[in-house]
Amino acid sequence: MADESNMEPVAAAVAADAEVKAPTAKKKRSQPPQKGAAEPAQPKAPAAKPRRYREQETNDKLELIETQVSEGETFKDDIQSAGISEQTHYHSKGAARISAQKDDKGTNLLRSGDELADLIELEEENQRLRKRLAKKLRAENAELRKKLGLD
Repeated sequence: MADESNMEPVAAAVAADAEVKAPTAKKKRSQPPQKGAAEPAQPKAPAAKPRRYREQETNDKLELIETQVSEGETFKDDIQSAGISEQTHYHSKGAARISAQKDDKGTNLLRSGDELADLIELEEENQRLRKRLAKKLRAENAELRKKLGLD
């Protein structure tokens, strides 16, 4: 059997082992850095609104630039003196050209009143011819019915 006297060193060793192997608390992970408190969004300064020139102002600026260029000044200096960008200049020039073409088409319609009168006359003649054709077809239809004895 076992010696009781030998039990003490074993019990002491078990107790010492228990102290060494005592369960330790799990290491906690470090918390991720917290985001700073949300700052209220500061209103941004509104973007500058694009300058809209009236048609007359635009035409004046285009004429001014044309005259300055024809006098021998540089194009870029002329645009800067007018206070517009190169892109705006070309855009305005294209828009002015398109509106001029529309104006020309409108005046052509007014000038071509004769063409409009001719068109109306042709429409009236077309109606007269249709009526004559319908009358002729009715007459032929009536003759055919008589021949066949349907009437």
